Amino acid sequence: MTRIDDTFARLRQEGRKAFVAYIMGGDPDLATSLAVMKGMPGAGVDVIELGMPFTDPMADGPTVQRAGQRALEAGMTLAKVLQMVRDFRTEDQLTPIVLMGYYNPIYSRGVGRFLEEAKAAGIDGLIVVDLPPEEDAELCLPAQAAGVNFIRLATPTTDARRLPKVLQNTSGFVYYVSITGITGAAAAVAGDVGPEVARIKAATDLPVIVGFGISTPDQARTIAGVADGCVVGSAIVKEIGAGKSAAEVLASVAALAKGAHSA
Repeated sequence: MTRIDDTFARLRQEGRKAFVAYIMGGDPDLATSLAVMKGMPGAGVDVIELGMPFTDPMADGPTVQRAGQRALEAGMTLAKVLQMVRDFRTEDQLTPIVLMGYYNPIYSRGVGRFLEEAKAAGIDGLIVVDLPPEEDAELCLPAQAAGVNFIRLATPTTDARRLPKVLQNTSGFVYYVSITGITGAAAAVAGDVGPEVARIKAATDLPVIVGFGISTPDQARTIAGVADGCVVGSAIVKEIGAGKSAAEVLASVAALAKGAHSA
C-alpha cells in the first residue's frame, strides 16, 4: 500500500472525490515553487503532481512548456526536484506525491539510482508520458518492484483492444486524458468523459482520475462528478506564470479543490 492507495481508500470511505493538482517543479523559482507545494494540502489538494522540467515536453501545451522553460532557466534539475520533495516531507508525511514528466531525465540519471533516490525522498508514483506499455521493462516494472506506483494515461483514442495493455501494469490510479491533444488546449466535457470513465472502470478496480481541459471550479465539480476525481494543471501553472504570489496561487487552488470536493 502506497500513500496513493491509502488516500483513495480514505476518500472512498468518506464518499469524496479526489482533487489532484499539478505544478512544475522550480517554476518560476525553487522558493516560490516549494511554497506553493507546501501549501497545497492545506488548500484541499489530495494528491500532488510535481512536474520534472524537460526541454522537449511533447504532451504539454504552451502554458506548461513555458513553465518548464522558466524552471530550467532558473537552474532547476531533477536532483533539485527530488530535494523539493525531501523538503516537503519534513512537514508532510501523508500527502501523496507523483512525479510527472518524460523518460529522458530519468534515463540520464540511471533508472536504479533514480528509483532509489525517489523512494528515499518520498515519491509515491510516476507518470512518464513517453513510455508506452511495450517499454514496461525500462521503468514501470522496476518502479513497481521498488514500491512506487506507475500511473498510466488512457485517452479518447485508447480503444477496447488497446485498453487491457494500458491497464496491465498500472497501479495507484488511471489518468484519463479527457481530450485529444496537448494540455490546456480545450475544455473537458462531462457528457463525453462520463461514458469513457465508465468503460475504463469496467476493466479495472483502480480509481479513474480525469485531467486535461479543466480550469474552473465548476468544471472541476462536473468532471469529478463523472469520475473518481480530477486533475488541474495548466490553470494553476498559468497563475504562477502571471507572477502571482504563492498565497494568491493557493487561493485559486483552494477554489478548484472546493469545486472537485463538492461533486
